[in-house]
Amino acid sequence: MKTVKIGIVGIGAISGIYLENITKVFKEMEIVGVCDLIRERAEKAVADFGIPKLYEDMHRLFADPEVDIVLNLTRPYEHFEVSKAALLAGKHVYSEKPLGASLEEGEQLVALAKEKNLRLGGAPDTFMGAGIQTCRKLVEDGFIGQPIGAAAYMVGRGHETWHPDPAFYYKYGGGPMLDMGPYYVTALINLLGGVSTVSGMTKASFPTRTITSQPHYGEVVTVDVPTHITGLMRFENGAVGTIFTTFDVYTAQVPWIETYGSEGTLAVPDPNGFGGPVKLFRAGNKEWREMPLLFGYPENNRAMGLADMAKSLSSGRDFRADCNQTLHVLEIMTAFQRSSETGQHIAIKSKYQRKPPMVYGGMKGIFEE
Repeated sequence: MKTVKIGIVGIGAISGIYLENITKVFKEMEIVGVCDLIRERAEKAVADFGIPKLYEDMHRLFADPEVDIVLNLTRPYEHFEVSKAALLAGKHVYSEKPLGASLEEGEQLVALAKEKNLRLGGAPDTFMGAGIQTCRKLVEDGFIGQPIGAAAYMVGRGHETWHPDPAFYYKYGGGPMLDMGPYYVTALINLLGGVSTVSGMTKASFPTRTITSQPHYGEVVTVDVPTHITGLMRFENGAVGTIFTTFDVYTAQVPWIETYGSEGTLAVPDPNGFGGPVKLFRAGNKEWREMPLLFGYPENNRAMGLADMAKSLSSGRDFRADCNQTLHVLEIMTAFQRSSETGQHIAIKSKYQRKPPMVYGGMKGIFEE
Protein backbone atom coordinates (compact mmCIF):
# COMPACT_ATOMS: atom_id res chain seq x y z
CA MET A 1 0.00 0.00 0.00
CA LYS A 2 1.36 3.40 -1.00
CA THR A 3 1.26 5.79 1.93
CA VAL A 4 1.09 9.57 2.12
CA LYS A 5 4.10 11.01 3.96
CA ILE A 6 3.55 13.40 6.88
CA GLY A 7 6.01 15.88 8.39
CA ILE A 8 5.03 17.32 11.78
CA VAL A 9 5.91 20.81 13.01
CA GLY A 10 5.36 21.20 16.77
CA ILE A 11 5.55 18.38 19.32
CA GLY A 12 3.51 19.90 22.13
CA ALA A 13 0.65 18.67 24.31
CA ILE A 14 -1.72 17.75 21.48
CA SER A 15 0.91 15.88 19.45
CA GLY A 16 0.75 12.68 21.50
CA ILE A 17 -2.65 11.55 20.22
CA TYR A 18 -1.69 12.45 16.63
CA LEU A 19 1.51 10.43 16.88
CA GLU A 20 -0.38 7.50 18.39
CA ASN A 21 -3.16 7.46 15.80
CA ILE A 22 -1.04 8.11 12.71
CA THR A 23 1.33 5.28 13.62
CA LYS A 24 -1.24 2.79 14.93
CA VAL A 25 -4.72 3.52 13.51
CA PHE A 26 -4.65 5.21 10.12
CA LYS A 27 -2.94 2.95 7.63
CA GLU A 28 -2.71 5.14 4.54
CA MET A 29 -0.19 7.64 5.89
CA GLU A 30 3.09 7.59 7.79
CA ILE A 31 5.27 10.09 9.63
CA VAL A 32 8.61 10.68 7.93
CA GLY A 33 9.93 13.36 10.29
CA VAL A 34 9.29 15.91 13.03
CA CYS A 35 10.71 19.15 14.38
CA ASP A 36 10.14 21.36 17.40
CA LEU A 37 11.76 24.48 18.83
CA ILE A 38 12.45 22.39 21.93
CA ARG A 39 14.63 19.69 20.40
CA GLU A 40 14.17 17.27 23.28
CA ARG A 41 10.45 16.96 22.47
CA ALA A 42 11.22 15.99 18.88
CA GLU A 43 13.90 13.55 20.02
CA LYS A 44 11.44 11.84 22.33
CA ALA A 45 8.84 11.51 19.56
CA VAL A 46 11.46 10.01 17.24
CA ALA A 47 12.49 7.49 19.90
CA ASP A 48 8.98 6.60 21.08
CA PHE A 49 7.38 6.16 17.65
CA GLY A 50 10.28 5.07 15.45
CA ILE A 51 10.20 8.17 13.27
CA PRO A 52 12.98 8.21 10.65
CA LYS A 53 13.90 11.90 10.61
CA LEU A 54 14.43 14.76 13.05
CA TYR A 55 14.73 18.12 11.27
CA GLU A 56 16.78 20.98 12.70
CA ASP A 57 14.01 23.44 11.83
CA MET A 58 10.74 23.61 9.95
CA HIS A 59 12.33 24.97 6.77
CA ARG A 60 14.40 21.81 6.39
CA LEU A 61 11.20 19.80 6.83
CA PHE A 62 9.49 21.89 4.13
CA ALA A 63 12.47 21.32 1.78
CA ASP A 64 12.27 17.54 2.10
CA PRO A 65 10.78 16.16 -1.15
CA GLU A 66 9.58 13.09 0.73
CA VAL A 67 7.04 15.13 2.75
CA ASP A 68 3.57 15.28 1.15
CA ILE A 69 1.58 17.00 3.93
CA VAL A 70 2.82 19.29 6.70
CA LEU A 71 0.92 18.75 9.95
CA ASN A 72 1.00 22.07 11.82
CA LEU A 73 0.68 21.46 15.58
CA THR A 74 2.18 24.75 16.73
CA ARG A 75 0.48 27.25 19.05
CA PRO A 76 -2.49 29.20 17.61
CA TYR A 77 -0.64 32.48 17.08
CA GLU A 78 2.03 30.55 15.13
CA HIS A 79 -0.39 28.75 12.80
CA PHE A 80 -0.35 31.46 10.12
CA GLU A 81 3.40 31.81 9.66
CA VAL A 82 4.04 28.06 9.74
CA SER A 83 1.22 27.21 7.33
CA LYS A 84 2.15 30.08 5.02
CA ALA A 85 5.79 28.99 4.85
CA ALA A 86 4.77 25.39 4.16
CA LEU A 87 2.41 26.44 1.35
CA LEU A 88 5.06 28.67 -0.18
CA ALA A 89 7.39 25.65 -0.15
CA GLY A 90 4.80 23.70 -2.17
CA LYS A 91 3.45 21.48 0.62
CA HIS A 92 -0.14 20.57 1.38
CA VAL A 93 -1.01 21.64 4.95
CA TYR A 94 -3.25 20.33 7.71
CA SER A 95 -3.33 22.59 10.78
CA GLU A 96 -4.61 22.28 14.30
CA LYS A 97 -7.42 24.71 15.08
CA PRO A 98 -7.92 27.53 14.46
CA LEU A 99 -6.93 28.08 10.84
CA GLY A 100 -5.45 31.45 11.86
CA ALA A 101 -5.55 33.83 14.80
CA SER A 102 -7.62 36.33 12.79
CA LEU A 103 -9.97 36.26 9.81
CA GLU A 104 -7.37 38.09 7.73
CA GLU A 105 -4.80 35.37 8.41
CA GLY A 106 -7.27 32.67 7.44
CA GLU A 107 -8.25 34.42 4.22
CA GLN A 108 -4.60 34.86 3.22
CA LEU A 109 -3.87 31.17 3.75
CA VAL A 110 -6.90 30.04 1.74
CA ALA A 111 -6.01 32.41 -1.09
CA LEU A 112 -2.40 31.16 -1.10
CA ALA A 113 -3.47 27.52 -1.14
CA LYS A 114 -5.75 28.18 -4.11
CA GLU A 115 -3.02 30.13 -5.91
CA LYS A 116 -0.56 27.26 -5.42
CA ASN A 117 -3.17 24.57 -6.16
CA LEU A 118 -2.47 22.96 -2.79
CA ARG A 119 -4.75 21.33 -0.26
CA LEU A 120 -5.33 23.12 3.04
CA GLY A 121 -7.31 21.55 5.84
CA GLY A 122 -7.52 21.47 9.57
CA ALA A 123 -8.97 20.53 12.90
CA PRO A 124 -11.30 19.85 14.43
CA ASP A 125 -12.16 16.49 12.94
CA THR A 126 -14.38 15.35 15.82
CA PHE A 127 -17.43 16.04 13.60
CA MET A 128 -16.35 12.98 11.59
CA GLY A 129 -16.79 10.68 14.59
CA ALA A 130 -19.71 8.42 15.44
CA GLY A 131 -21.48 10.92 17.71
CA ILE A 132 -21.94 13.96 15.49
CA GLN A 133 -22.29 11.88 12.31
CA THR A 134 -25.20 10.06 14.00
CA CYS A 135 -26.72 13.40 14.98
CA ARG A 136 -26.38 14.70 11.44
CA LYS A 137 -28.22 11.67 10.06
CA LEU A 138 -31.02 12.04 12.63
CA VAL A 139 -31.50 15.69 11.69
CA GLU A 140 -31.36 14.99 7.94
CA ASP A 141 -33.79 12.08 8.29
CA GLY A 142 -36.36 14.32 10.00
CA PHE A 143 -36.26 12.95 13.53
CA ILE A 144 -36.66 16.45 15.00
CA GLY A 145 -38.74 17.80 12.12
CA GLN A 146 -37.85 21.18 10.67
CA PRO A 147 -34.78 22.61 12.48
CA ILE A 148 -35.63 25.87 14.24
CA GLY A 149 -32.65 26.50 16.51
CA ALA A 150 -29.66 25.32 18.49
CA ALA A 151 -27.72 26.16 21.63
CA ALA A 152 -24.10 25.41 22.54
CA TYR A 153 -22.21 25.89 25.80
CA MET A 154 -18.52 25.60 26.66
CA VAL A 155 -18.04 26.49 30.32
CA GLY A 156 -14.73 26.40 32.16
CA ARG A 157 -12.48 28.35 34.51
CA GLY A 158 -9.44 28.45 32.23
CA HIS A 159 -6.28 26.46 31.72
CA GLU A 160 -3.91 27.95 34.28
CA THR A 161 -4.60 25.31 36.93
CA TRP A 162 -3.67 22.27 34.82
CA HIS A 163 -2.01 23.07 31.49
CA PRO A 164 1.84 22.94 31.46
CA ASP A 165 2.05 26.07 29.27
CA PRO A 166 -1.23 28.02 29.65
CA ALA A 167 -0.12 31.60 28.94
CA PHE A 168 -0.88 31.56 25.21
CA TYR A 169 -4.56 30.85 25.89
CA TYR A 170 -4.85 34.47 27.08
CA LYS A 171 -2.90 36.04 24.22
CA TYR A 172 -3.52 36.76 20.54
CA GLY A 173 -5.13 33.71 18.99
CA GLY A 174 -6.36 32.45 22.35
CA GLY A 175 -9.49 32.80 24.46
CA PRO A 176 -12.33 30.29 24.83
CA MET A 177 -13.88 31.01 21.43
CA LEU A 178 -10.77 30.41 19.31
CA ASP A 179 -9.62 27.58 21.60
CA MET A 180 -12.80 25.55 22.11
CA GLY A 181 -15.26 27.29 19.81
CA PRO A 182 -14.01 25.43 16.71
CA TYR A 183 -15.40 22.15 18.08
CA TYR A 184 -18.81 23.66 18.76
CA VAL A 185 -19.18 25.81 15.65
CA THR A 186 -17.93 22.99 13.41
CA ALA A 187 -20.49 20.63 14.94
CA LEU A 188 -23.28 23.18 14.49
CA ILE A 189 -22.61 23.86 10.82
CA ASN A 190 -22.35 20.13 10.11
CA LEU A 191 -25.79 19.70 11.67
CA LEU A 192 -27.54 22.82 10.35
CA GLY A 193 -25.44 24.15 7.47
CA GLY A 194 -23.75 27.50 6.96
CA VAL A 195 -24.25 30.70 8.93
CA SER A 196 -25.32 33.99 7.30
CA THR A 197 -25.29 36.51 10.16
CA VAL A 198 -23.94 36.74 13.70
CA SER A 199 -23.97 39.13 16.62
CA GLY A 200 -22.15 38.93 19.92
CA MET A 201 -21.09 40.42 23.21
CA THR A 202 -17.69 39.76 24.77
CA LYS A 203 -15.66 40.71 27.82
CA ALA A 204 -12.54 39.82 29.77
CA SER A 205 -13.71 39.38 33.35
CA PHE A 206 -10.26 39.25 34.96
CA PRO A 207 -7.29 41.36 33.78
CA THR A 208 -4.68 38.81 34.93
CA ARG A 209 -4.39 35.08 35.58
CA THR A 210 -2.05 33.40 38.06
CA ILE A 211 -0.66 30.05 36.91
CA THR A 212 -0.90 27.29 39.52
CA SER A 213 0.32 24.42 37.32
CA GLN A 214 3.90 23.33 36.81
CA PRO A 215 6.40 24.31 35.49
CA HIS A 216 5.19 27.97 35.51
CA TYR A 217 3.65 27.96 39.00
CA GLY A 218 3.19 31.49 40.37
CA GLU A 219 3.68 33.35 37.07
CA VAL A 220 1.09 36.05 36.32
CA VAL A 221 -0.35 36.33 32.81
CA THR A 222 -1.89 39.53 31.45
CA VAL A 223 -5.16 38.75 29.67
CA ASP A 224 -5.23 40.26 26.16
CA VAL A 225 -8.34 38.59 24.69
CA PRO A 226 -12.03 38.21 25.59
CA THR A 227 -12.63 35.31 27.96
CA HIS A 228 -16.44 35.46 28.15
CA ILE A 229 -18.29 35.40 24.82
CA THR A 230 -21.97 35.09 23.96
CA GLY A 231 -22.98 34.88 20.31
CA LEU A 232 -26.08 34.60 18.14
CA MET A 233 -26.10 32.91 14.73
CA ARG A 234 -28.65 32.94 11.95
CA PHE A 235 -28.16 29.88 9.77
CA GLU A 236 -28.77 29.86 6.03
CA ASN A 237 -31.74 27.54 6.58
CA GLY A 238 -33.44 30.09 8.87
CA ALA A 239 -32.63 28.42 12.19
CA VAL A 240 -31.30 30.66 14.97
CA GLY A 241 -28.59 29.47 17.34
CA THR A 242 -26.74 30.66 20.42
CA ILE A 243 -23.23 29.88 21.62
CA PHE A 244 -21.65 30.66 24.98
CA THR A 245 -17.95 30.10 25.67
CA THR A 246 -16.13 31.16 28.82
CA PHE A 247 -12.91 30.77 30.78
CA ASP A 248 -14.46 32.73 33.68
CA VAL A 249 -17.03 30.35 35.20
CA TYR A 250 -16.33 27.47 37.57
CA THR A 251 -19.22 25.23 36.52
CA ALA A 252 -22.74 25.24 35.09
CA GLN A 253 -25.61 22.82 34.48
CA VAL A 254 -25.95 23.19 30.72
CA PRO A 255 -25.77 20.81 27.75
CA TRP A 256 -22.90 20.79 25.29
CA ILE A 257 -25.16 21.27 22.28
CA GLU A 258 -28.89 20.93 21.73
CA THR A 259 -30.60 21.14 18.34
CA TYR A 260 -34.29 22.09 18.35
CA GLY A 261 -36.88 21.19 15.72
CA SER A 262 -40.59 21.35 15.05
CA GLU A 263 -41.03 17.75 16.24
CA GLY A 264 -38.34 17.23 18.85
CA THR A 265 -34.99 18.02 20.44
CA LEU A 266 -31.63 16.35 19.89
CA ALA A 267 -28.95 16.36 22.59
CA VAL A 268 -25.56 16.32 20.87
CA PRO A 269 -22.56 14.80 22.67
CA ASP A 270 -19.42 16.70 23.61
CA PRO A 271 -18.06 18.03 20.30
CA ASN A 272 -14.52 17.75 21.70
CA GLY A 273 -14.97 13.97 21.46
CA PHE A 274 -15.83 11.48 18.74
CA GLY A 275 -18.49 9.36 20.45
CA GLY A 276 -21.80 9.63 22.31
CA PRO A 277 -24.18 9.63 24.02
CA VAL A 278 -26.80 10.91 21.56
CA LYS A 279 -30.25 11.56 23.05
CA LEU A 280 -33.52 12.29 21.28
CA PHE A 281 -36.79 13.70 22.62
CA ARG A 282 -39.73 13.60 20.23
CA ALA A 283 -43.12 15.27 20.52
CA GLY A 284 -45.57 12.91 22.20
CA ASN A 285 -42.88 11.05 24.13
CA LYS A 286 -42.54 11.35 27.89
CA GLU A 287 -38.80 10.90 28.17
CA TRP A 288 -35.49 11.13 26.33
CA ARG A 289 -34.30 8.13 24.35
CA GLU A 290 -30.63 7.32 23.89
CA MET A 291 -29.98 6.56 20.25
CA PRO A 292 -27.53 3.97 18.94
CA LEU A 293 -24.42 5.28 17.23
CA LEU A 294 -24.83 4.65 13.51
CA PHE A 295 -21.25 5.32 12.39
CA GLY A 296 -17.76 4.17 13.25
CA TYR A 297 -14.91 5.91 15.06
CA PRO A 298 -16.38 6.62 18.54
CA GLU A 299 -12.92 6.66 20.18
CA ASN A 300 -10.40 9.52 20.29
CA ASN A 301 -9.45 9.39 16.61
CA ARG A 302 -7.65 12.72 16.18
CA ALA A 303 -5.81 12.69 12.86
CA MET A 304 -8.99 11.35 11.23
CA GLY A 305 -9.36 14.55 9.22
CA LEU A 306 -5.71 14.33 8.20
CA ALA A 307 -6.20 10.71 7.09
CA ASP A 308 -9.22 11.73 5.02
CA MET A 309 -7.12 14.49 3.44
CA ALA A 310 -4.33 12.02 2.72
CA LYS A 311 -6.83 9.73 0.99
CA SER A 312 -8.01 12.64 -1.14
CA LEU A 313 -4.49 13.09 -2.53
CA SER A 314 -4.50 9.59 -3.99
CA SER A 315 -8.18 9.38 -4.95
CA GLY A 316 -8.71 12.91 -6.26
CA ARG A 317 -11.92 13.39 -4.28
CA ASP A 318 -12.67 16.23 -1.85
CA PHE A 319 -11.93 15.83 1.84
CA ARG A 320 -14.17 16.80 4.71
CA ALA A 321 -12.07 18.97 7.05
CA ASP A 322 -11.05 21.38 4.30
CA CYS A 323 -10.36 25.11 4.37
CA ASN A 324 -13.87 25.88 3.14
CA GLN A 325 -15.00 24.66 6.56
CA THR A 326 -12.16 25.98 8.71
CA LEU A 327 -12.39 29.48 7.16
CA HIS A 328 -16.17 29.62 7.65
CA VAL A 329 -15.73 28.60 11.29
CA LEU A 330 -12.97 31.19 11.80
CA GLU A 331 -15.08 33.94 10.27
CA ILE A 332 -18.03 33.10 12.52
CA MET A 333 -15.90 33.00 15.67
CA THR A 334 -14.07 36.26 15.01
CA ALA A 335 -17.31 37.98 13.99
CA PHE A 336 -18.65 37.73 17.54
CA GLN A 337 -15.94 40.10 18.75
CA ARG A 338 -16.37 42.43 15.77
CA SER A 339 -20.07 42.59 16.57
CA SER A 340 -19.34 43.32 20.23
CA GLU A 341 -16.94 46.11 19.29
CA THR A 342 -19.24 47.74 16.72
CA GLY A 343 -22.66 47.01 18.22
CA GLN A 344 -23.81 45.67 14.85
CA HIS A 345 -24.89 42.42 13.26
CA ILE A 346 -22.08 41.01 11.11
CA ALA A 347 -22.80 39.41 7.75
CA ILE A 348 -20.72 36.30 7.07
CA LYS A 349 -19.03 36.48 3.66
CA SER A 350 -17.75 32.93 3.29
CA LYS A 351 -20.16 30.35 1.93
CA TYR A 352 -20.18 26.87 3.40
CA GLN A 353 -21.17 23.64 1.71
CA ARG A 354 -21.24 20.52 3.83
CA LYS A 355 -19.23 17.58 2.57
CA PRO A 356 -20.79 14.11 2.31
CA PRO A 357 -21.35 12.15 5.51
CA MET A 358 -18.89 9.49 6.56
CA VAL A 359 -18.78 6.22 4.65
CA TYR A 360 -17.39 3.02 6.13
CA GLY A 361 -14.33 2.02 4.11
CA GLY A 362 -14.49 -1.67 5.08
CA MET A 363 -11.58 -1.56 7.53
CA LYS A 364 -10.79 0.82 10.37
CA GLY A 365 -8.08 3.25 9.33
CA ILE A 366 -8.85 2.89 5.62
CA PHE A 367 -11.05 5.54 3.98
CA GLU A 368 -13.37 5.26 0.99
CA GLU A 369 -12.19 6.30 -2.45
